[in-house]
Amino acid sequence: MQSSVTANRSNSPWRNPWVLGWIGLIVVVLGVNLTMVYLAVSTNPGLVSEDFYNRGQHYEQTLVSRLAKDPGWTMRTDFPDDLRPGEPATIRVVLVDKVGQPVTPDEVTFFAYRPSDKSRDFSAPMTAEGPGRYAAQVVFPLFGAWDGLIAVRQGEDEFTTGDAIIVTRPDRPEN
Repeated sequence: MQSSVTANRSNSPWRNPWVLGWIGLIVVVLGVNLTMVYLAVSTNPGLVSEDFYNRGQHYEQTLVSRLAKDPGWTMRTDFPDDLRPGEPATIRVVLVDKVGQPVTPDEVTFFAYRPSDKSRDFSAPMTAEGPGRYAAQVVFPLFGAWDGLIAVRQGEDEFTTGDAIIVTRPDRPEN
C-alpha cells in the first residue's frame, strides 16, 4: 500500500520540472503584461482633443472653407538640421504670394508640439527679418521627435505649415 502512494506522488505532474517551467513562464508573461497595462494607463499624456467629436463632424466643412479662403501663398520653412536640447536655434519661414511677392501678415507664430508629452509644448512669436521673412529663436528642452507648426494669421484667417523635427541627443562625455 505504501509503495503505490509513493509511486503516485512521484508521477504527479506538479513535480515535473517542465510543468513547473511552463507555469512559471505563464506567470511571468502575465505579470509583465499587467505591468505594461498599468504603465500605459498611469502615464497617459492625454493628447486627445477635448472636442474631438465636434471637430470630426465639421471636418469636411472646415476643409472646404479653408480651400475656398486659400490665398495661394507659398510658405517655405527652414528648420535647422543640428538641433540640440538646451541650445538656442533659429526657425525661419519665407512667405510669398502667387506671383512671388513677399507677404506681410498680421502675425506669425511658431508652435512646437511634443507628441509624447503635451506639457512640454511651447510657442514663440516670429519677428520680421525682412519682407516676407520671419524668424524665431527657440530652445528645445528635450531631445527626440517634435512636431513644428508655423501659423500665419491674416485678419480672421489662419494658414499653417509644419514638419517633423528631430532634436538630436547631446553627446555623452567620453570616459
